[in-house]
Amino acid sequence: MDEFSVDFSLDLSELLEGIQQGLFELVDHAHRAGLDTTSVTAPDWTVRQLLAHQGMVHRWADALVRGGRKVDSAAFEAEGLAAADPVEWVREGGLRLIDTLHDAPDDLQAPVFLNDPPASPKLFWARRQCHETTIHAVDALSASLGRFPTAVDTVWITREVAVDGIDELLAGFLTRPANKLHTASPTTVSVRPTDMDDSWRVHLGEEPAVVERGTVDQHPLRFWKREHTDVVLEATSVTLYLALWNRSDEVTADGFGFWRENANVTWA
Repeated sequence: MDEFSVDFSLDLSELLEGIQQGLFELVDHAHRAGLDTTSVTAPDWTVRQLLAHQGMVHRWADALVRGGRKVDSAAFEAEGLAAADPVEWVREGGLRLIDTLHDAPDDLQAPVFLNDPPASPKLFWARRQCHETTIHAVDALSASLGRFPTAVDTVWITREVAVDGIDELLAGFLTRPANKLHTASPTTVSVRPTDMDDSWRVHLGEEPAVVERGTVDQHPLRFWKREHTDVVLEATSVTLYLALWNRSDEVTADGFGFWRENANVTWA
């Protein structure tokens, strides 16, 4: 990270609200789509498999926050696949996770696995599950619609949640050594929501990404000139959030095609 460092993280109440809203949307759209429908945004999964995955992640996170260290995530996923009502199974696990995070001590000791995490493990897990749940709610929506969703379809996602999720993806996931978003020659991607003051520059190459972040006011005017950036992404916060997480086809900027093929995020 460079000198343009700001705190994008939401507070605990906002993050828990994000988990709850995402959970309700996930449940609603899963009901609408049907368990055997395939999601366009997650084509390897039926809705039943999507629910089993999300319910597993909620239970896995819940166990870690409660102090578990050896958590059998495969057993949780098998439980979800076998559930008589997987929608209700997901809802129950998600609500339990929200309660666990709410009641966890502020000085919670729990493992974290992303770069540049929030100040405490409690906030880290609330943030991670906010975006995990929101993105998979979009997958359920995609199954219901039979197409890639747009920002208009996802009115429950606030600008603030979207910006926070962009930051988690860029600064938390893409900077990890395990990330596969590499380019043979140095490439700079500038990300600027048109409805917020936040901004990022992602420097890609053969090594893990390096991310600059800040606000438009902090960056000199030349920051946004195309001669200093190879790929310029400008759209609303929610549009960019969906596109960067590969849940939308609305962003068609020159040079952005490689992102969908390489910017894949695993659940842990």
